[in-house]
Amino acid sequence: MLLIAQGPNPSDTWQRAVPPTGTIVLGRSTDAWNVPWEPFLSRQHVELTPKIDRLSVRRLACAANPIFHAGKQTDAFEMHVGKSFAIGQTTFTLADPSAPPTPSSGDERILVDARTVSRDELDRLAFRDAPHRLDVLCKLPDVISSATDDPDLFARLGDMLLAGIRRADAVALVASSAFGGDAKEQTPSQAAPSDRVKVLHWDRRFAGEGTFEPSRRLIVEAVEKQNKTVLHVWGSDNTEGATNRLFTLRGGFDWAFCTPIAAEACPGWGLYVAGRFSGVEPSTLLAPWKSNELRDDVKFAELVADILGALRQVQVFRERQGVFRRFFSPGVMNLMSGRDASNALAPREADVTVLFCDLRGFSRTVEEAGGKLLPVLQRVSAALGVMTQNILAHRGVIADFLGDAALGFWGWPLDHPGKAEDACRAALGIRAVFEETGRDPKHSLYGFRVGIGIASGRAVAGGIGTQEQAKVTVFGPVVNLSSRLQDMTKLLHVPILIDELTAAAVREHTAPDIARVRRLAKVLPYGLETPLMVTELIPPASSEGGLTNDDLATYEHAVDAFLTGDWNKAYRDLHRIAPDDRGKDVLTEFILKHNRTPPPGWDGVIPLGSKG
Repeated sequence: MLLIAQGPNPSDTWQRAVPPTGTIVLGRSTDAWNVPWEPFLSRQHVELTPKIDRLSVRRLACAANPIFHAGKQTDAFEMHVGKSFAIGQTTFTLADPSAPPTPSSGDERILVDARTVSRDELDRLAFRDAPHRLDVLCKLPDVISSATDDPDLFARLGDMLLAGIRRADAVALVASSAFGGDAKEQTPSQAAPSDRVKVLHWDRRFAGEGTFEPSRRLIVEAVEKQNKTVLHVWGSDNTEGATNRLFTLRGGFDWAFCTPIAAEACPGWGLYVAGRFSGVEPSTLLAPWKSNELRDDVKFAELVADILGALRQVQVFRERQGVFRRFFSPGVMNLMSGRDASNALAPREADVTVLFCDLRGFSRTVEEAGGKLLPVLQRVSAALGVMTQNILAHRGVIADFLGDAALGFWGWPLDHPGKAEDACRAALGIRAVFEETGRDPKHSLYGFRVGIGIASGRAVAGGIGTQEQAKVTVFGPVVNLSSRLQDMTKLLHVPILIDELTAAAVREHTAPDIARVRRLAKVLPYGLETPLMVTELIPPASSEGGLTNDDLATYEHAVDAFLTGDWNKAYRDLHRIAPDDRGKDVLTEFILKHNRTPPPGWDGVIPLGSKG
């Protein structure tokens, strides 16, 4: 349904699409539902509640002036399509947009004139009504920025065109699908599937005159062929032989022009304006153009199209940046905003540090949800949000989301020496959030834990994929290693494991009050042939319930004794460490499993029998 407002002057009009649900307040305090020309409208005057086939109307207690419906003053009523109510000098009519205007072919019209308007011609023209036109144009940026969605923008734009072009009887925003335009129509189209031209929005100066059919021939000529404003002036109806009579068809329009909106953000869009010559003889049809009257209107439409295209392009860029900010840190965003963004995103080999973070407790949460999966999805999204925020906050790049896991990396597109340390800071930040929320049963992340693996090495990073679809990601052995380390956190009972290269960088460049490391064990992961020393990343000693520096020193002695086969010493050292430390379990259990005696040919390696 549409609500159409019509004031005492022809330019005092608007139409708004009524949403199918919810409540609307009509009044001066609501931007989209304000009637600026009506002095008798209160700040909050009318409450409108849409129903299936009608509109419920209720005058609010704070409204100072009455409402008239069906010739009577009333405070509450319901009205169907075609009915109206009035406040002051403004009439509000409920209309049915289910049969929107569709462009007509225009083949039956006889063109008196068809001209393409050049920018040079308009640039030399000075507005004769400049104050009024500029006053309307100055409002356009606010109109675009304050619009809640495309239908709201289109409605406001129609109001502006009618206000700025006083001779116009109807206006429309049209689009050609030949440019891949994807704007939603105001209402479902009744046009044939083969039609390329759609009406996104239309408006008439007088609501009671019904719809109109823009000329498809004119739109195609302006938007698709010329990419310039095209003016058509129609003459007589050839089928009736009335050669000296002004031709009128479905609305009585004698002239119309279409101005393309040349912007990537408005693909195939155009402004369509139509009007009458008010009984002018055919011989003088072109006089308004020669006397600058129509040229004034065309120049105004050109300015509206330029401003609209530029501002929507800025909006699109901001939206794209908003999307990219979900994956790239500010430093990467600055690089992508430069001239060489395409080359910056090209895949290349780089030394990177990769972080793989997996959410624990997800399967149990799904089982306990009893089929109510949407709340579970919201909780998982919050968990992934914690991972994303910490990766981006420490200059990382989001490479992928794998179900309930996140993959981030450092070292591309900008290399920096502190990539390993930044990855470790991000991992500790993620761990801290989940440890804190794990103590609060009311928190959405309660019951969730994380396992994190970090590895450093050579990889290929960048925009990887096909011409049809690509994404920024990273691949190589280092990615597999980070995933393996994440899997091993389950077997070794610690939250974060890092490889030897990352551990060396942390030891050399990171102060103990930021992060600490301890060699956990030398292991042979399931399915691999080469053993590796895995290291645990640990928060500073000041962390609540954390290991002391003495604990770490004692554990280092235990590892040395374990590797050399002095298991009695290793066992004694392990028992000197805080009893709630799960990290020592792997060595303790392996020693007890072998009755405190190293097996023959002991090489210090603990084989891991599964992926975890």
